[in-house]
Amino acid sequence: MSLPIVLITGQLLTDAVWEPLLNAWSDREVIVADNQHGETIGEMAQNLLDNAPEQFILIGHAMGGFVAFDVMRRAPERVAKLLLISTLASADGPAQTTRRQGYIDLVESGKFDQVVEERIPILFPEAKRNDERLLTIARKMAADTGADTFLRQQRAIMARSDSRPKLSEISVPTLLVWGDQDGITTRAHHDEILEGITNARLEVIEGAGHLPTVEMPEVVVPILTKFIDEPI
Repeated sequence: MSLPIVLITGQLLTDAVWEPLLNAWSDREVIVADNQHGETIGEMAQNLLDNAPEQFILIGHAMGGFVAFDVMRRAPERVAKLLLISTLASADGPAQTTRRQGYIDLVESGKFDQVVEERIPILFPEAKRNDERLLTIARKMAADTGADTFLRQQRAIMARSDSRPKLSEISVPTLLVWGDQDGITTRAHHDEILEGITNARLEVIEGAGHLPTVEMPEVVVPILTKFIDEPI
């Protein structure tokens, strides 16, 4: 019997980002963890653990990767495999902090919709920024998340720990997935994780941006499925 799969979603994203996986894995036990409550990344991680099966496969996307790293620090024995999509292990530097504070200022001045639109160019490659299907998905996920939750997520992200010093303690099979047109995370971010986790490998999705599961599900779903089904 296959292990349960726990998904933890990124900032301003909802279950919709996992829809291709949920459809493909309808015969498996899949749980989407709550990413909309908790004041810190640590609280989100503990909430995930409190509601997850005893052992599971963990998939984290973007902010969900930050939560996944915290889960691995708290209860590594409960995670059988780790999959990280479009994420990074370092804490924010000054430039990232400034950008995030700018988003907070916009939201607090009543311009949440402007934040969503400003994020479009970093979510999607230039060739896809007029794709109505993708724009509709991104805007609806943001609307469903809402301004208050966005602010809570943003502040949790800004206060997160640098996960790089503990990467070497992760020993489970680990798969990194990164779109080479991602406007938020870079190849260097993923190489840092590869260097830190001994049992890790990277799949680069050519032409994909920050949301490869919805941009190119025909490529990403088979890659994730194959990794999950590999014997441990």
